[in-house]
Amino acid sequence: MKITFWGAARTVTGSQHLIDIAGERVLLDCGLYQGRRDDANSINQTFPFDPASLQAMVLSHAHIDHSGNIPNLVKQGFTGPIHATFATEDICHAMLMDSAKIQEEDAKFLNKRGGGPMIEPLYTMADAELALTRFKNEAYDKPFQVTPNMQVRFGEAGHMLGSAWEHIRLTEVEKTANVVFSGDLGRFGVTILRDPAPMPTADYLVIEGTYGGRTHAPISDVLPELKDAIMRVIRRGGKIVIPAFAVGRTQEIVYHLNGLFNTHQLPNIPVFVDSPLACNVTQVFKSHPECFNQDVVEMLENDQDGDAFGFPRLRYVRQAEESKTIKDFEGPAIIISASGMCENGRVLHHLRNTIEDKRNMVLFVSFQAPGTLGRRILDGEPRVRILGETFNVRAEIHQIQSFSGHADCHDLLKWVQPNLEMLRKIFIVHSEIDQAEILARSFQQAGAREVHIPARGQAFEL
Repeated sequence: MKITFWGAARTVTGSQHLIDIAGERVLLDCGLYQGRRDDANSINQTFPFDPASLQAMVLSHAHIDHSGNIPNLVKQGFTGPIHATFATEDICHAMLMDSAKIQEEDAKFLNKRGGGPMIEPLYTMADAELALTRFKNEAYDKPFQVTPNMQVRFGEAGHMLGSAWEHIRLTEVEKTANVVFSGDLGRFGVTILRDPAPMPTADYLVIEGTYGGRTHAPISDVLPELKDAIMRVIRRGGKIVIPAFAVGRTQEIVYHLNGLFNTHQLPNIPVFVDSPLACNVTQVFKSHPECFNQDVVEMLENDQDGDAFGFPRLRYVRQAEESKTIKDFEGPAIIISASGMCENGRVLHHLRNTIEDKRNMVLFVSFQAPGTLGRRILDGEPRVRILGETFNVRAEIHQIQSFSGHADCHDLLKWVQPNLEMLRKIFIVHSEIDQAEILARSFQQAGAREVHIPARGQAFEL
């Protein structure tokens, strides 16, 4: 029995972990690596293992850095089932088709520019459609057999709709090993979702460490900071562009704005959610109220229109032609658009139209990976290239960190603490090296036996 870390190893993207047991191979997650274009193309195009050799795949949640390379996996020969929660499957139907469309459009755009060899999309919409036929949904808290030697149980991870940690039981002849994979773990007491379920007893733990060395501002700070940022821009007649992941973060922002508008804490300005994917995913959210915490359930009962993700001044924009008209709108407005790291999608057009005007604001509400356009803007680069053109950054750049959907160091330690001394090994993934090293020290100081920060391609016997 062994586990090999092929993605999200000393970085936060491209989650892929391979388990080998008794001649069986199962992949945990299959995400897209996000970063500099050349690096991303190289890593995403080719798998370091034969996809046809896999018996199955288990998916922790639908975010693109965990699910986004599934169509390519199927394209290259994987034919097994993909086990996921019901909500994760529903979101992936929207996300993977959208991702495939972007792959096709990017290739078409680059080929139209010319100047080099023809570029093929990483995968097509037909590839995504085929991949979606491989999904097999599973309920929370109900063990299911993945292979003859592997059983898995999903538990609530609290990170996004449908997210799950995985309790994996491996059996080989007379040996057994219990492994817990956290997926992406959410915070306790968040706005929409339930808290992470307690970690089960295990021998080994694979845990994310995105914010393993940081403490988040209290979630209670979100509304005052969001309101203050918006009002600051409204007073100077500007627009607020919010690059937001279409899955999870967009719905959270809309939920908070709903509360601010319904309680008359913001003036009656228009709000646009300009992302076809976000429109589709919001419908998925509405169809899975079983994932909401009690506060949202009560809010739905008392909301004036019975919709946590809608209010009169909010417009969900699907069509490209309607999206183009947003730039012509006069006066203050809020524009929420994907992608969350400003790497592709409609947000790039909104940035082009707003980033050189000092009245405006680019408001970041999520993590920006190194090498992405969002990170370069956030780090204060005075000039950035957007869709092939260079722009001066004159808009106000602001970040609200309280929105994070990832557990911080205290949340992670709280989740692991009851089982810490029983664990034989802890593997920290989905983290930049500095954050992972701080988290490793925290675990060691709390009594952990062995803590590893695996490099890409590093394998460990279980």
